[in-house]
Amino acid sequence: MDILIAENVTKTYANHRALDKVSINVPEGSIYGLLGPNGAGKTTLIRIINQITGPDSGKVILNGEPLQAKHTSMIGYLPEERGLYKKMNVGDQAIYLSQLKGLSKSESKKRLKYWFEKFEIDSWWNRKVEELSKGMQQKIQFIVTILHEPKLLIFDEPFSGFDPINTEILKAEILKLKENGSTVIFSTHNMGSVEEICDHIALINNSKKILDGNMLDIKRSHRTNIFEIDYEPFNKSITDFLPDEFKVMAREDYGLGKRARVKMKDDSQTNQLLNLLMKNSRIIKFQEVIPSMNEIFIQKVRNENQNIR
Repeated sequence: MDILIAENVTKTYANHRALDKVSINVPEGSIYGLLGPNGAGKTTLIRIINQITGPDSGKVILNGEPLQAKHTSMIGYLPEERGLYKKMNVGDQAIYLSQLKGLSKSESKKRLKYWFEKFEIDSWWNRKVEELSKGMQQKIQFIVTILHEPKLLIFDEPFSGFDPINTEILKAEILKLKENGSTVIFSTHNMGSVEEICDHIALINNSKKILDGNMLDIKRSHRTNIFEIDYEPFNKSITDFLPDEFKVMAREDYGLGKRARVKMKDDSQTNQLLNLLMKNSRIIKFQEVIPSMNEIFIQKVRNENQNIR
């Protein structure tokens, strides 16, 4: 079941088309990566889902119903821009923001105490927000975003301002939220994070969706039929025992042996390649080179931009 469906959403500001008939389906209980270069339209779509602005045309369906005011309590939104009041105490502000999401003061305190202890930030309770680093403020906003246990969480660059250790802590918490039944829309430029935690992705460029689907399926569909091989040859060079249909793209010495990248015409030749290597060398590693999400992202955006020109 899809918890969120956007159908042909279009939004124009003055003479700028921010979204052009963008459609996405976000499966319930998944982590959905919303990707794209700066200015692609991601933030506009997020603002529409949060009802900060409305679409010019198209529709958004949340939990089986057209998007409406009552749905704000079902959504937790962590914006890229920090939105805390700098002069307020951290604890007072966290309680205030929690109450805006429908929690009572006593329930807010109870839940905040749990999260502040979990993140080991109890000592921040009476400090002013302006005394905290960007990463510390982000932790507070993360807690407030998830405190009312919304069905849909939207994180826009959630790791911005974090060191590697705190980034890993936050990744682990996002995965736990998914395990506990939350659905997450995750907007970021960090493709490494996308590969680690996302189940599905949509790529938006120049206001249009140019790619979407299950992340593993997308990676498989961009296979290049290239294998990286570490081996110790018996007597012949790899170019001597491989026929012409196998293209040796690169070779180098690697430890006591050799390393090569070999491209096949199609994946039906995998066993043939492996048999030839076994007859003529000792194989140390035989691994298909699957493009990373970062490589796919760059390729798709470049191709799309060239088509526009």
